[in-house]
Amino acid sequence: MEKLVSLCKRKGFIFQSSSIYGGVNGCWDFGPLGVELKRNLKEHWWYRFVLSRDDMVGLDASILMHPRVWEASGHIEQFHDILVDCKECKKRFREDHLEQDSCPECGGELSEPRAFNSMLKTKMGVSEETGVETYLRPETCQSIFVDFKDVCTSTRVKIPFGIAQMGKSFRNEVNPRNFIFRSREFEQMEIEFFCREEEEELWFDRWKDDIWQWYLDIGIREEKLRWFEHPKETLAHYSKRTIDVEYEYPFGWGELQGLANRGAYDLTQHSQFSGKDLSYFDADLKERYFPSVIEPSAGADRTVLAVLCDAYAEETVKEEQRVIMRFHPQLAPIKAAILPLVKKDGLAEIAGDLEKKWRSFFTTYYDQAGAIGRRYRRMDEIGTPFCICVDYETKENDTVTVRERDSMEQVRMPVSEVPAYILKQCSIRPVCC
Repeated sequence: MEKLVSLCKRKGFIFQSSSIYGGVNGCWDFGPLGVELKRNLKEHWWYRFVLSRDDMVGLDASILMHPRVWEASGHIEQFHDILVDCKECKKRFREDHLEQDSCPECGGELSEPRAFNSMLKTKMGVSEETGVETYLRPETCQSIFVDFKDVCTSTRVKIPFGIAQMGKSFRNEVNPRNFIFRSREFEQMEIEFFCREEEEELWFDRWKDDIWQWYLDIGIREEKLRWFEHPKETLAHYSKRTIDVEYEYPFGWGELQGLANRGAYDLTQHSQFSGKDLSYFDADLKERYFPSVIEPSAGADRTVLAVLCDAYAEETVKEEQRVIMRFHPQLAPIKAAILPLVKKDGLAEIAGDLEKKWRSFFTTYYDQAGAIGRRYRRMDEIGTPFCICVDYETKENDTVTVRERDSMEQVRMPVSEVPAYILKQCSIRPVCC
């Protein structure tokens, strides 16, 4: 993890938030490469689970919601961590993390456990005195339930169907840790899939299979993944069943995504608290009911961390150490680097023109500083799957050398064939080449 965190800062993947002021614990900034990696991941997820299906629609709802939403959802009453304090060193711990935290190190006596609500409070209004107290959302799903009727009316969707949303959520984590794995501000990729109660187990199993396959398709090694079934006594207040996809990080197994059967809890709660009927009229059955909900809920930041961990490798090539990020080409921040063999004899100008021309097809990078081998190593270290070398032969016959990151194999091809070649390997959506 130390090597990975160092690389992320040095190469511009992830920085500590407000670092020039000492940083903010549990808050992180995605740098130039990190923002592209995360954007590609989210785009891959959105295409797979929304755009390529005929039973899904999307939503992008407000972070701030009416305070009653969190009463109805049970968060104000139920969304608590149980905390204890060390009377000696004054450090605070979550009771359920005491064993894995190996605390307290000072050997001090612990206080009695007490509840601590994990939601972050804020106020909406023109003054401190008159402002309405509310919360930054701790999850993205509640807006989907609140907007359920509007979505049904405006899109004329029919059950079974799902509503997907990606967006920021906030939790006042007591002990943020393990880089971006547990933080106070994070991004979720969530789906609420509405179905008939008698079909909820069928859809649960289908989503289980689809989720697992998606992680394999973005390049995560299967031996690093496992399912964890939550015991009934530890289920959340809304859940009939929950299983997690876990990834084996360097610090141990951690949750990537939860798959929950929420039943009809949320829609019935919001109907009761709002006084609005959020039931669904099934024209095929000629009846009205509250549908069951199957919820795949993934952490975008945690998945980025898993991708980073899974991609990182060190190897020796010709007695020289190279660090390589083996990102799946579809997730790589930069798809191809265009490199002139040397800066002179017009090669730099040709390479520069090609880089500008190919920007409209895929993300590119231009580099002319240093020996070509050193430039290849720099691209390996940030996970660029292809390097395109412009040399003297390019001037003669309009061909270039394309080098593949993992195998380091090089192939010669006409300049005109390069965009189709790169897109075939790197595009998130299928392309006709």
